[in-house]
Amino acid sequence: MLDTSTLQFLKDLKENNHREWFEANRKKYEFAKADYIQLVASVLKRVSVHDNSFSELQAKDCIFRINRDVRFSKDKSPYKTNMGAGFGKGGKKMFLAGYYLHCEPGESFIAGGMWMPPAPELKKIRQEIDYCFDEFDKIVNENSYKNNVIQLERSPEMQLQRPPKGYEDTNPAIAYLKFKSYIASTKISDKELTSKGLVDKIVTSCHAIQPLIAFINRAVES
Repeated sequence: MLDTSTLQFLKDLKENNHREWFEANRKKYEFAKADYIQLVASVLKRVSVHDNSFSELQAKDCIFRINRDVRFSKDKSPYKTNMGAGFGKGGKKMFLAGYYLHCEPGESFIAGGMWMPPAPELKKIRQEIDYCFDEFDKIVNENSYKNNVIQLERSPEMQLQRPPKGYEDTNPAIAYLKFKSYIASTKISDKELTSKGLVDKIVTSCHAIQPLIAFINRAVES
C-alpha cells in the first residue's frame, strides 16, 4: 500500500508544477519516492515467484525519473505528476513486452504488453497472431484475464482503418491484426492505492496479463 501523503504530494505537485515549489517540498518528494520504491519492490518480489525474468531486477532498475523531458514538448512543466515503473526483461529499459505500474491520483493503473512496437517487431506479432490465432484468442478471452484486466487498448488511434499489408479483411484475426499496440490494463482507484490489498491486486493483474506478454515476446524473439 502507499501512504496517503504520497498521493497528496502528487496532487499538490499537479497544482504547483515548478522548481521553486518542488525544491521547497523536496523532503515530501523523497518520502513519496521511497514509499513508491517499497511498493515496486514488494510487487517484484511477488511476481518473480512466477516469472524468473524478474529475479535479478531491483526497484531502482524499474522506476522512471520524475523529471520530464521538455526538449520537444510545448508543455514545459518540469515534473511528471505521476510515479511510474516498468518491469520486464531489462527493467524500465526493456525492449520486449512487460508491465507498467502508473500511480497518479484518479488515473492509476497496471498495464502489460508492448506499446507501439517498431515495424519489424509489429510484423512479427501480427504474424504470430495470424499463425496461432486460436491460442491468442483463448488468452484474451480467458476468465482470469477478463475478470482482472480491461480488454486490449482499442482506441481508434491505436488501430489501422484498413488491413495491414499481406492480410485480407476476411481473416478471422483481422480485428487484432489491425492493432498498432498490444496493451491490456486495469484501473486502480485511489482507495485501492492506500489499501492493504494493493500488492495483491497488482500481482493478480500481472498474472492475468502474463500469458499475453509471453505470447508477444515469443513472437518478437523468434
